[in-house]
Amino acid sequence: MNYLITVVGPTAIGKTALAIQLAQQYHTEIISCDSRQFYKEMTIGTAVPEPEELAAAKHHFIQNKSVHDTYSVGHFERDALAKLDQLFTKHNVVIMVGGSGLYVDAVLQGLDYFPKVNPEIRESLNQQLLEQGLEHLQNQLKKLDPVTYHEIAVDNPHRVIRALEVCIGSGLTYSSFKNKPKQPRNFTSIKIGLIADREVMYDRINQRVEIMFNKGQLKEAQSLISLKHLNALQTVGYRELFDYFEGKISLETAKEEIKKNTRRFAKRQLTWFKKDNTTQWFDYLSKVTEIISYIDTHLSK
Repeated sequence: MNYLITVVGPTAIGKTALAIQLAQQYHTEIISCDSRQFYKEMTIGTAVPEPEELAAAKHHFIQNKSVHDTYSVGHFERDALAKLDQLFTKHNVVIMVGGSGLYVDAVLQGLDYFPKVNPEIRESLNQQLLEQGLEHLQNQLKKLDPVTYHEIAVDNPHRVIRALEVCIGSGLTYSSFKNKPKQPRNFTSIKIGLIADREVMYDRINQRVEIMFNKGQLKEAQSLISLKHLNALQTVGYRELFDYFEGKISLETAKEEIKKNTRRFAKRQLTWFKKDNTTQWFDYLSKVTEIISYIDTHLSK
């Protein structure tokens, strides 16, 4: 039997370190499920694992795409399942790690089907975003589909526009197309979650942002400012610095905004992952032996 051990949790909680320890324990490889780390142009601001971490266990889907590429959760589901089929010929246990809940669910359960909609709707919504701002689109979504409004990352323009185009194009809510029966997987899923008290979690996030700036996040973001219109760059750690470069806010304000927005992101991550009651949660300081013991009891069933 094949097993996929998935490590989830909020950003900066220690998922990468645990995934590497588990990969070493089970002599296997890691699939990264962090949608911000797919892009080779973004390293510091997305907290890509250090070279020594990547060398400690073989990783897949780290900086394997360009920000110029069109790469969706559907593409990732297809690619990840193909890679798993390949890895399961060599290992009966594979590790998956990441904080992108939608991408985790796509691999473990499959994507929901959504109808095709007129591309002009998306063009119109993109124009509204430019002329009237994200809050205008957020308010539309809140009115058309309050369920989705409270479930998705509403500070992500791509997610808001995607939900809105389905609502407008189909005349039905985006949420009504979700949670339909999916294709069964050829592996057994074991989900491990890492968690900490909110104050600890927020402190770790603040520390990570400081580390990113010390490593050169300002320079990295500056090198990407000409690409700020691309989807991949519409993310925390870059958006705020683009505002600074354009003179809209001070550097100190940009840094504080990154911290604040990352904390908000972590809160949403936890809300998403907590919906799955099959996840076994461990304190981030738990001994890895304790986590391995839990996994082993499920591998032997």
